Amino acid sequence: MIKSKDKTLDLTTPQVMGILNVTPDSFSDGGHFLKFDHALKQVESMINDGASIIDIGGESTRPGAQLVTIEQELERVVPMIEAINSRFDCWISIDTSKAKVMTAAVSAGADLINDVRALQEPGALVAAALLNVPVCLMHMQGKPSSMQNSPEYDDIIVQINEFFKQRINACLQAGIQQAHIILDPGFGFGKTMEHNFKLIKHLKSFSKLGYPVLAGLSRKSMFDHLLSREPNQRLAASLAGAILCVQQGAKIIRVHDVKETVDVIKVLQATQ
Repeated sequence: MIKSKDKTLDLTTPQVMGILNVTPDSFSDGGHFLKFDHALKQVESMINDGASIIDIGGESTRPGAQLVTIEQELERVVPMIEAINSRFDCWISIDTSKAKVMTAAVSAGADLINDVRALQEPGALVAAALLNVPVCLMHMQGKPSSMQNSPEYDDIIVQINEFFKQRINACLQAGIQQAHIILDPGFGFGKTMEHNFKLIKHLKSFSKLGYPVLAGLSRKSMFDHLLSREPNQRLAASLAGAILCVQQGAKIIRVHDVKETVDVIKVLQATQ
């Protein structure tokens, strides 16, 4: 169970995080939700379908993505967070690495910081500690612009575990509560197809660190490399990956296809 402000998220059963990219260039849904009303309808649909968290991103982190300015990111995410916060009863996650965006987002109503750079950007660690909300620390080898240029590991599971231990220690020393930390191994962020499937197989090893694990592999290119499928043809593969991750202990599943993911988790839970 994690708490933020006056909200509580029960992780005794896996929770689904719905993705809302208010960007023009995200790999799967870039440009789909730039219109405000369209984005809000998507949020309503995801909540009705069973999402307990809406993850809002204003900067694409797909391989080769270009950086955006703080001002651009703020313009994209803050009004959306305010609108969701005033209309819906759900957790709101801000997908950012920038300290100023974190601060503005939480002020606007965000409950969770989801950082692909694990609070390593200037000021991010201090900002997250001051904001006193849960944080998701993701592993990434390299930078989005170059992370898929021949990523290599001696032992990917050992190295990601060591990375998590270092970032957890940094968070605790900065004053972030132990109960506020979530871990994400970063499917597709500086990993080959083989690395990604090894992460699924050994995902439970990250849970042994004692923190909830988030798995985000929805529509990822790992499925294209295996099956030769375009993003909009990867639903079946994404659902299979979600089931396997839940079986390996994942507590939060970050997805584009909320309804279908909620359904397969319910079927899996019915067998427990």
